[in-house]
Amino acid sequence: MATETPPGTDAGPETGRASTASATTVENSGRVAAVTGATGFLGSALCERLLAEGWTVRGLSRPTSDRGDLDDVEWYVGDLFEPETLRSLVDGADAVFHLAGIGLWSADADTVERVNREGTGNVLDACRGGDVGRLVFTSTAGTRRAVEDDAFATEADVAEPIGAYQRSKATAECFVDRYAADDGDAVTVHPTSIFGPGDADFTAQLLSMGLDRTMPAYLPGGLSIVGLEDVIDGILAAYEHGGNGEHYILGGENLTYDRAVERIATFAGGSPARLPVPATAIHAAGPVAEVVGTVTDRQVFPFDRQMARLATDRMFYSSRKAHEELGYEYQPLEAHLPAALEWYRTECQ
Repeated sequence: MATETPPGTDAGPETGRASTASATTVENSGRVAAVTGATGFLGSALCERLLAEGWTVRGLSRPTSDRGDLDDVEWYVGDLFEPETLRSLVDGADAVFHLAGIGLWSADADTVERVNREGTGNVLDACRGGDVGRLVFTSTAGTRRAVEDDAFATEADVAEPIGAYQRSKATAECFVDRYAADDGDAVTVHPTSIFGPGDADFTAQLLSMGLDRTMPAYLPGGLSIVGLEDVIDGILAAYEHGGNGEHYILGGENLTYDRAVERIATFAGGSPARLPVPATAIHAAGPVAEVVGTVTDRQVFPFDRQMARLATDRMFYSSRKAHEELGYEYQPLEAHLPAALEWYRTECQ
């Protein structure tokens, strides 16, 4: 199979914006959006787009969170475990965009599961108790996985969760599905690996592999790289056009790591990493992490042997359903590089 998806395959078109992603500013005037995770990488960008399109935006923020330049957001200070704050946040909202959650690098496994699972349940309880329009839940493509190597995973390829993050997101998806069936209107989206300015994790690491002469190696395997703005297009398209209770993968180009870093280097005139990290080395790290966790009785490394093996696979996805039902389209990696590179060179070098 090719390292990237050629035009016309079932992963959807490579270029252009989502033609039905969102309404115009005039049409959105007077609409109210409630956003959890509003200070995060994706959430803050979504808030900016909503404001630009004329929405009134309410954002949930912890007291210590950096709210950046989002001065026009109506901030509700609290977290996912404060029922009164959540009820005030969502009551009367035309749209609830639930993005809040934490990954494995941010906390121990128990905390990850509690926040992602119970936090979602609390948001849904708040929606049940208020006058709320549609809820759009942002999960992860990691809860879907192709059965065959190098195949494109679809929404139907529900995977056995690996690790606390996937387990918690899979359970949260079930909560949302139940809410959609019994109580309200909800849609779930599954972004793949999001690339864009402001992401000090995946985006910064991928750029360093394509630009930094001191970065000697790239990872084996591959992934679906989707631009930040394309994901926002997809989230808004899911709100406007998604079916109640439906799931939509929001993916991008399917690329092996070596191809991705080569294209970054070519675009930016950098020096790409030349050698792959041996898959055997990554596989060996999984059992070591498990032993350390057992000996110390705490999670020192947020992965195990299953996750280590998954890290070397080609995690490719199809966005055909989102394309056909939402009008979702994505752009190639190069379209997102100017903004990402400007941020990276300013903030990360």
